[in-house]
Amino acid sequence: MNDSSWGAPPQTGYWGPADEGPVRETGPAGPAYDAHDAQQTRPMPIVPDVPAQGGDQDDDRGAARLSGPLFRNQTPQAPSHWAASQNPEPMPDAPQPAPAPQKKSAGRDLGAAIGVGVGLGVVIVVSLFIVKAVFVGVIAVAVVVGLWELTKRLEERKGIKAPLVPLAVGGAAMVVAGYVRGAEGAWVAMALTALAVLVWRMTEPPDGYLKDVTAGVFAAFYVPFLATFVAMMLMAGDGPQRVLTFLLLTVVSDTGAYAVGWRFGKHKLAPRISPGKTREGLVGAVAFAMAAGALCMQYLIDGGSWWQGLLLGLAVAASATLGDLGESMIKRDLGIKDMGTLLPGHGGIMDRLDSLLPTAPVVWLLLVLFVGSS
Repeated sequence: MNDSSWGAPPQTGYWGPADEGPVRETGPAGPAYDAHDAQQTRPMPIVPDVPAQGGDQDDDRGAARLSGPLFRNQTPQAPSHWAASQNPEPMPDAPQPAPAPQKKSAGRDLGAAIGVGVGLGVVIVVSLFIVKAVFVGVIAVAVVVGLWELTKRLEERKGIKAPLVPLAVGGAAMVVAGYVRGAEGAWVAMALTALAVLVWRMTEPPDGYLKDVTAGVFAAFYVPFLATFVAMMLMAGDGPQRVLTFLLLTVVSDTGAYAVGWRFGKHKLAPRISPGKTREGLVGAVAFAMAAGALCMQYLIDGGSWWQGLLLGLAVAASATLGDLGESMIKRDLGIKDMGTLLPGHGGIMDRLDSLLPTAPVVWLLLVLFVGSS
């Protein structure tokens, strides 16, 4: 500690009792006292030797600590050579390595998702090309499970009790009617299913009747009726090839949207509905689906042409994206991420049918327009 740490020397009456020094003590007035106590109030001389305890030794010597320019809450003055040698400046921190960029995550177990997808694909292709009736049964089972997931989530999250029994029976019958009788059979089965929902709900108290039957009719149209168009595709002579084209284009569209959006996606497509979807992903879906559509129409569909496949792929990309957004809207309203947990890595059956269901009538209609229904 040097002189400057105690402030500037007094200007008047250096030895007098009225002087302003670093420490002021009270005592009896008189010359003897002033002469003696002035020695105690003189500024502390520079001490060149190093304190035995190191660091701040003022308290050990009984000197009163004052609020001066070197204390923590004051602006410090330039330190002396001795102070600098006793309190060296800390070494600057070593430069820290930049954090490694985080890898993008798919958000799901890709291994399980791929395994389940391959397994479902094998079941569908085998049943599709061996016995058509077996494939119709696969569609009916998927419809019933999808209806169970949808009605269960509605009851859990909204308290809506859409009657499952008439929906399941009517939904399976709707798929079979569409395969056997075409569009006419599908519409009749749809009307009878809606009527069965209205009657079945009458067996319970009237509270909530309107919302329950409304949800039931919506579920009947959304799941089994749209799935019926897949069975109607199967009626044609090249029915398995039409269904395979429908499945391939939808899967390729979803894959293209996922791959391009995951790698290049920056601009949100519909952030309030599905924050994960991007405009770049939509471009990828359109490009992949159009390329696959051209190949499928040229080599799988009798009488088809590549340019028809381009239009078909464009329509599939649009309908699949809208279907995905539609179910995302439903799940956001219900406050859930997935409709179920039946398929590891995918969620539930309805989470796989979201883009297939609205795409089925689009593909059925365009194939009828391009190459006919027989």
